[in-house]
Amino acid sequence: MNASFGIDHPLLATHDIEGLRARLISLGFNMTAIGKHPWGTSTSLAMFDGCLIEIMGTYDETLLDEVPAGDFCFGRHVYEHLRQREGVALSALHSTNSVADAQRAETAGFTVAGHLQFGRDVTLPDGTTGRTKTTLALLPDAEFPRLSLFLCQQHRPDLIYVPQWLQHPNKVTGICGINILADQALHAALKARFSKLYSDVTGIGGGFQCQTANGVIRVLTADVFERVIGPLPSALHQEELPCIAGMDLTMSDPQLMLEFIKASNTQYSTVETGFALSDPSLTANTLLRLLTV
Repeated sequence: MNASFGIDHPLLATHDIEGLRARLISLGFNMTAIGKHPWGTSTSLAMFDGCLIEIMGTYDETLLDEVPAGDFCFGRHVYEHLRQREGVALSALHSTNSVADAQRAETAGFTVAGHLQFGRDVTLPDGTTGRTKTTLALLPDAEFPRLSLFLCQQHRPDLIYVPQWLQHPNKVTGICGINILADQALHAALKARFSKLYSDVTGIGGGFQCQTANGVIRVLTADVFERVIGPLPSALHQEELPCIAGMDLTMSDPQLMLEFIKASNTQYSTVETGFALSDPSLTANTLLRLLTV
């Protein structure tokens, strides 16, 4: 299970949620049906124990400013970033107490715009029903907008992390890291920022990394990213502000994962502990790596 401030789910914003959902299914992920938020965004999820992959589009531009958190509009934020390009527009950190965790984030210097609360009715595999309850604490970043965060607390984890829903044909089991692209000149500011949330921050070649309760956050220059992680999509070659450019997932059966990759006709390269999908433009400008850890 995850814990507060662990990686929960970066939001992969896409112009074609149906197409990206189908692509992920072809790679062996068990994706939920496309749902709708009250602020105009559409969503589909691949659930894991304590974290998830979320892909997101927009379905109604008239709703983008609905349900604001202070001056922050979730739908508007995703929409504006999607107008620029596909990619991660906002990222969730896990929360076990959104109020206390928001206070901790604010003490660390992050801006807390406000809180959102919503739920949905679910039917469990055994036929029983319930309603989820989720609270978000929004932490927009005016200086580095694509590194904006929010804290995500599931008040009814029993209705979210249902064992049958966490099983994926490709045997992927969760998230083990996110990879941030950032110019060297911005590393000191980013390191100072993340150091206020995470005590385990260490230097690595081309940048630094933070150990969270669920996976590693790496910050790398473009040349090191392409040498160590994989190719950047063309849409990110001129990116001036830091952004999440890659996400690492854990797998328990490399041979099975490789069979799904080949069957889906997805280009890939072999890395030290797994595979990197070679065309991140097909996954919302986010380079996915499948790793054994």
